[in-house]
Amino acid sequence: MMINRREIQMEWGDCDPGGIVYYPRYFEYCDACTNALFAKAGFPKFDMVRNYDIAGIPLVESSARFLIPSQFGDVVIIESSIAEFGRSSFSVRHRILKGSELAAEIIEKRVWAKQIRDAKSADGAAPGPVRYKAEPIPAAVRQKLSG
Repeated sequence: MMINRREIQMEWGDCDPGGIVYYPRYFEYCDACTNALFAKAGFPKFDMVRNYDIAGIPLVESSARFLIPSQFGDVVIIESSIAEFGRSSFSVRHRILKGSELAAEIIEKRVWAKQIRDAKSADGAAPGPVRYKAEPIPAAVRQKLSG
């Protein structure tokens, strides 16, 4: 299993008025860490979008457990890995460590998505709405991220 590790220092702007890291910031960190995991496997996001003709890997579900708060100046390590592959979806597990202790764990479920654009809207006057369709994850992507 491929694991990407990323060190992040908590900044003043990451914190809420109580002085602890505001929880949505963790989701931003994890989004960036998912991209870093794919890049480590040889699939930087820009190249993935271009080479596989996908719209991206949007988040469709998430869960989180916050165990130890982080504060301004703290340094955490985020370990990211693929927890599970489906046909067109996959789950990424992010373990956020303060020293050797698990501070938080976030699971993201994402979809390998292609953009579909209808030629015209229902009234025929404008381009149709943008829709997304789940596509099978290519074998090369699965293999690299599993190993």
